[in-house]
Amino acid sequence: MNKTKVLVVEDEAAIGKLLSDYLGTHGYDVTAVPDGTDALEYIKQRGLPHIALIDLALPTMHGFELSSKIKSMADVPIIFVTSTSDIDTIVQGLRRYAEDFIVKPFELRELEARMQAVLARMPSLDYASEPVVKIDEHLAVDFAHNRLMVGSKTYSLTPTESILLHVLLRNAGRVVENRMLIARVWPSEDVYEDTLRVHMHRLRRKLEADSHHPHYIRTERGIGYMFTIRPPHEDAKDDDDDDQE
Repeated sequence: MNKTKVLVVEDEAAIGKLLSDYLGTHGYDVTAVPDGTDALEYIKQRGLPHIALIDLALPTMHGFELSSKIKSMADVPIIFVTSTSDIDTIVQGLRRYAEDFIVKPFELRELEARMQAVLARMPSLDYASEPVVKIDEHLAVDFAHNRLMVGSKTYSLTPTESILLHVLLRNAGRVVENRMLIARVWPSEDVYEDTLRVHMHRLRRKLEADSHHPHYIRTERGIGYMFTIRPPHEDAKDDDDDDQE
């Protein structure tokens, strides 16, 4: 089983090394970078991390800006590790980007415990080993560049489509309820199921050979959606209602 990949974005070298050494000795695959530009380059080169620990006061971009860029690729869980204790900043960070917020100075054991709690409630497909995630012989995804490869064709994904697909893949084989999808994709917005259906329809048009008989994304009517990989000859039930905008 591959190790959990942790991306640490911290401009203070001593803290970055401390986190790398501690988490590394506890079985994590840790990469520490000093700013947002390096973090984005890491993702392009090595693929998505399972979790990111991000400082807010970074040299090239604020931690919120970096988090927004990461969240436009996929639903990567983020924990802010920062000296900022302003309550408005903490609330904004938790509502829009992060699963947790740790104020410096902190105990390393507490940080790891909080990481474990986040990872436990966010199931992870083993998607983080390569920049391009190969789903099967016909389908692959490059989340860092918002690209979907279906057979010989390549499609651009909107950030919303990319996050939707990522959440479904992370829960492959399980139904993801509509309310959960909405909470993960639009954490700080008031969005209704009609909006979710429109975006799911657009994703299916790129992903499926026949969006009326989807091969990958099944609808559980009135509940949610499930990503499944099945032999091509097995048609899903007609999902006509989801193909209406």
